[in-house]
Amino acid sequence: MENSYSGSVILINGSPHAKGSTYTALSEMAKAFEAEGIKAEIIHIGDKAVSGCRACFACAKLGKCVIDDCVNEVAPKFIAADGIVVGSPVYIASPAGTLVAFLDRLFESTIAVDKRMKVGAAVACLRRAGATATTDMLNKYFTISGMPVASSCYWNLTHGRNAEETANDAEGMHTMRTLARNMSFLIKSIRLGKEKYGLPEAEPKPKH
Repeated sequence: MENSYSGSVILINGSPHAKGSTYTALSEMAKAFEAEGIKAEIIHIGDKAVSGCRACFACAKLGKCVIDDCVNEVAPKFIAADGIVVGSPVYIASPAGTLVAFLDRLFESTIAVDKRMKVGAAVACLRRAGATATTDMLNKYFTISGMPVASSCYWNLTHGRNAEETANDAEGMHTMRTLARNMSFLIKSIRLGKEKYGLPEAEPKPKH
């Protein structure tokens, strides 16, 4: 579907390994997105030195994070995209720490940006267990932001100790392709819905 894109997604590789299991899972999704006419870009942040949020709230004035690193590089792409996929290896039933620091600052520094109806999906790549705890934590970035969460035909995970084992996980690869297709459908449907109905009315939050 060259030159006929009907949306775009960014896929965040939160693994320290640029071409490992997480990249393999996200690459399978990227191919499915492209086949559905959704432009897909994989962005590797897992090997970057990303410090945590300082809660300085400077981003409210600057319009970007005060720490000028890969968070500020990715933020404009996140804002422009119709969806985001966050992929992480599982470390002690949790996402990679670098990825958590990255997402904390990415979502906080873009808090003034209306993310409603931007589609999100979390993917966990692991050897054995801890996937649902990992994706549950990652999904909270979406649900606090008014973002629909895409699902597949099974939990969004792949099994394998390395890229080769992950690529040979037939069920996991099927799950990734299905997730990308479902997410593509949501992105296209939401775009049509926004054109016809607009976004839901945003009620001011009560102060507490």
